[in-house]
Amino acid sequence: MGVPGLEDVEAAARLDLDGKFAAREVALSSSRTLIRTSANAIRALHRGELERAEELMSEGSELLARARAAAREHPSVLHAGFVSDAAKEYAEARCTAALSQGKRLPLPAEIGVEAAPNLNGLGEAVGELRRRLLDLLREGEIDAAEETLAAMVEVLDLLASLDYPDGMTGGLRRTTDVARALIERSRADLTTTVVQERLRADLQKHIDS
Repeated sequence: MGVPGLEDVEAAARLDLDGKFAAREVALSSSRTLIRTSANAIRALHRGELERAEELMSEGSELLARARAAAREHPSVLHAGFVSDAAKEYAEARCTAALSQGKRLPLPAEIGVEAAPNLNGLGEAVGELRRRLLDLLREGEIDAAEETLAAMVEVLDLLASLDYPDGMTGGLRRTTDVARALIERSRADLTTTVVQERLRADLQKHIDS
């Protein structure tokens, strides 16, 4: 004699898990594509291809919305690590775009991400600003490099002021520590370049005289 109700248990389990699996596949695929799209947007920003970067970020917005929509009825999928990671990468692209162009940083709700991935994306944007700073130094744009460093410091000050448990912030403390180290290296690079430029200018004055 079979176990009474076993088939009903199986049917209920399959109904629930089939739905979760389908949502997971859509959310996972969209998240993976979003991570690649965000990385490409950042590369476009560094190349000065602002229109292309904006196009890619718009695509990213649609991908994030698709991932969230697919998982809306399945919180365990919605809050899976891969969705949050993708949202962080997208936030990094948006924050990098704003910071590198001197524009207002977007609010989390404006780009469809939660506070924690947005803050971590903002923190990782400091690394992209370091790359911009080094490019500016190579081009001799010292004033612009100093402005970039100042923006990096302001971001760090904000992140360091948010004293919440890592479980709430998605590991923001580590992101902040990495940003701090990048800023110190950038400060040293900028200082070295400024000193060298002054020495070069002084030497040129001596030669001209």
